[in-house]
Amino acid sequence: MSNMALVVKNLESWYGESHILHGVNFAVRDGEVVTLLGRNGAGRSTILKTILGLTSKRAGSVEVYGNQTIAMPTYKIARLGVGFCPEERGIFASLSAEENLLLLPEIAPGGMGLDEIYEMFPNLYERRNSPGTRLSGGEQQMLAMARILRTGAKLLLLDEITEGLAPVIVQKLGEVVTSLRNKGFTIVLVEQNFRFAAPLADRHYVVEHGNVVEVVNQNELTEKASLLNEYLGV
Repeated sequence: MSNMALVVKNLESWYGESHILHGVNFAVRDGEVVTLLGRNGAGRSTILKTILGLTSKRAGSVEVYGNQTIAMPTYKIARLGVGFCPEERGIFASLSAEENLLLLPEIAPGGMGLDEIYEMFPNLYERRNSPGTRLSGGEQQMLAMARILRTGAKLLLLDEITEGLAPVIVQKLGEVVTSLRNKGFTIVLVEQNFRFAAPLADRHYVVEHGNVVEVVNQNELTEKASLLNEYLGV
């Protein structure tokens, strides 16, 4: 099992008194791309936050590259090589795009240099001196992703990266995910946009009411299409 990047078993999670996750199970091998699909409020974003220890209470088992992290503080989990791109992006408004990129500490060797990042995100090179507030939604999303690539993280948890963005930007983000996959990154995508996610992922985990209710492999997409429609209401 040494090639497992992430193994989640019987994961439960709470925000205050609210019990959100009820025994989530899924696993991701090194170098795989998987998605967590489901309707809004199903618990998909909470799964990412719980993996990182960002909920008020959690129970069960989370192994990151073979390390049990259920009792670890968030900063230690990040140091195992986990990068999180939150839905709210968290760009520092008063800093330029490049300052945002340079701000993050290195958590593991092998983080991408600025040249490599600008090659992957030419828009960010053009806007490198613009303050965060001046960037479009798509540029902010690219910056939020580029920033975690600087840190040396190898397991990327990406929360709703295509939400509210123009199709041309969504297409660009799809190319970026493919490129990261080819570079050996492991990626967990929380995604509403199934068309975006379908060609990118090895496996889709369908989440409903805080549980994984269905697993669909890449080669089963056609035969399970109607089932997915039922769950996702697309």
